[in-house]
Amino acid sequence: MAIRVGLVGTGTVGGGCIDIILKHADDFKRHYGIDIELARVCSLDSREAEAHGVGHLFTDNFRDIIDDPAIDLVIELIGGTTFARTVVIDALNAGKNVVTANKALMATYGQEVMETAERNGREIAFEASVGGGIPIIGPLKHSLIANEITSVMGIVNGTTNYMLTRMDEDGMDYDAVLAEAQAKGFAEANPSADVDGYDAAAKIAILASIAFNSRVTIDDVYTRGITNITPIDLEAARDMGYVVKLLAIAHRTDRGIDVRVHPTMIPAEHQMAKVNGVFNAIYVTGDFVGETMFFGEGAGAGAAASAVMGDVLEVARHMQQGIAPIVGCTCTDELPILPIEELSMKYYIRFSVADRPGVLAAMAGVFAKRGVSVHSVVQRGQKSGGTVEIVYVTHTAEERAIREVIEEIRSLDDVLHGDPSLIRVEE
Repeated sequence: MAIRVGLVGTGTVGGGCIDIILKHADDFKRHYGIDIELARVCSLDSREAEAHGVGHLFTDNFRDIIDDPAIDLVIELIGGTTFARTVVIDALNAGKNVVTANKALMATYGQEVMETAERNGREIAFEASVGGGIPIIGPLKHSLIANEITSVMGIVNGTTNYMLTRMDEDGMDYDAVLAEAQAKGFAEANPSADVDGYDAAAKIAILASIAFNSRVTIDDVYTRGITNITPIDLEAARDMGYVVKLLAIAHRTDRGIDVRVHPTMIPAEHQMAKVNGVFNAIYVTGDFVGETMFFGEGAGAGAAASAVMGDVLEVARHMQQGIAPIVGCTCTDELPILPIEELSMKYYIRFSVADRPGVLAAMAGVFAKRGVSVHSVVQRGQKSGGTVEIVYVTHTAEERAIREVIEEIRSLDDVLHGDPSLIRVEE
């Protein structure tokens, strides 16, 4: 029985999927007994379909795929949470299985999508929504299912990892390295989803939901990006034996789920600290398996298309063998999300201040008043325009107290306005 596939979205990843099907369809049938037929492709413009040799399958109306009873499986690769939501929900309601790479959709409307799939007896697969070509959702749902997962920590955005690597190794400032990343095609013209951490937040919401069997949405994730990070911060981290990464972090605790995305100092000897450039890595800890790490290219046509087609073949195999649909997440525990204000860890804070007597004493008084113990205070960089950079590293403190310290210090006359650089230290 041939599994007829309809593809919605023929961009970079969609084009990669078309190429894989055209190149390997005979191999899939010969090696695995899975007969895949690309029946229809949909996008706004036929040129991409024509460029990949499937112009004869093109339509600009997604209903031609949804309403075709001969199409068994729909691949959604258009992104976003509006039109894509309609495509996925309508496809499931029409009795079709669905494969998607849409992290924003699954992190925002995952519960609705999965309940729709279950209600219709259909399968939803979304391996490519996290980590590109890195297999992580499959292992969490299958290979590691015998464990209670206690933490998931990842470098899950290649753009920001590339930028931080260049800033650290070559001393480039944020604006220069962003322009370079855009020129190389690693960053979009509007880079907010990457540099402000929203892309990583969607991914850790998905991973936390699966790992902890509890519903986590993107709105539950405390999110901060890398826009305030400077080479001074990276140099300071290096001197202290740390490396700065934009980490997506989820811990299961006795009180609930601690889930967040922010720049983080991690020990230089940790395996995650050695993941550079556009590469991603996801570190998972289970009660019996211990520590595991998944590493690879997190983005790009080939990596993402590989993950999408892995899902397509798995779902097609289930259909051919009559295996009951596997719904992606059994989020039954309903664990509370811990407020970021209750976080307790070490902190690195850098302020720009006027180079005048009494400034340090006034700042020290604020730390003491709020009960935050300071491990070290150092002036870093060169004096510029009458200002200097003052770096504090605290002992373990509560986030709530750290925020109070920052707000009060920002109000001092000799402290430059604007957000200081705040980096949490993950031991």
